[in-house]
Amino acid sequence: MYRSPERATPGQGIRRSRGMAANIAANMVNVSALALRVLPAWLMSAVLLSLSLSTTPATAETYAKIGRKATPSEIAAWDIDVRPDFAGLPAGSGTVAQGEKLWEAKCASCHGAFGESPAVFPPLVGGTTKADIERGRVAGLTAVTENAKSTFMKVAHVSTLWDYIRRAMPFDAPKSLSVDEVYAATAYLLHLADVVPRDFTLSDKTIAQAQARLPNRNGMSTAHGMLDVNGAPDVRSEACMSHCKVNESSLVVLPASVNGLNGNLAEQHRTWGPVRGIDTSRRK
Repeated sequence: MYRSPERATPGQGIRRSRGMAANIAANMVNVSALALRVLPAWLMSAVLLSLSLSTTPATAETYAKIGRKATPSEIAAWDIDVRPDFAGLPAGSGTVAQGEKLWEAKCASCHGAFGESPAVFPPLVGGTTKADIERGRVAGLTAVTENAKSTFMKVAHVSTLWDYIRRAMPFDAPKSLSVDEVYAATAYLLHLADVVPRDFTLSDKTIAQAQARLPNRNGMSTAHGMLDVNGAPDVRSEACMSHCKVNESSLVVLPASVNGLNGNLAEQHRTWGPVRGIDTSRRK
């Protein structure tokens, strides 16, 4: 334990504390919290100042050659998000007919020819009506009988579909689709959900038209229990936390080419409720 110098003049005290601080800074590698607590306040300040002055230049010099500024092309590769107002949406286009061919080749094996298959996750299409499209709010979300909510029952922005398909699809080769292919696949999905006609061309210029007919476009609400604990939930279903009845017929085995590529889906889903993930662990 260090003590302040006795009978020292101000000049001697400063010189002595500087010397002590330098000595401590040179030899203190692992200083315990107890030792720090017992140092006098004036000496503690000198120690910390000395340590900071002695280590900062060394640290900067040590890591000077680590890392570099990201290039514009590297930033562009990450900066691909598309917002609800379509900011960030790249120019391009794709027709429903083109999307259908693409879907059959790269998407139907998991999602079904019409987006209705529950093979991997709940169906993409289904549960919406013409009245929902007119209203912009899916009535089936509040129906107890609709336990498995499809994507088009819930999604409120076309940009969500477009962005996710671009980032994560197809299942076994994410980010492999071109911009025009993403437009085409999204167009086909929108057609399956009766949002756009068969002769529709989806592009950065026409995507707002699809948004205006999305079944649940007005479904984003802040008046529910998740935002305010006193609010009432806007989605209802049968509560089941144990011994829930599972529809075994919906557990379709994935194609061998993609089975297990992204881990075991059974372990990534909830372990309660009627919708479960199927076992996609690789089979030997």
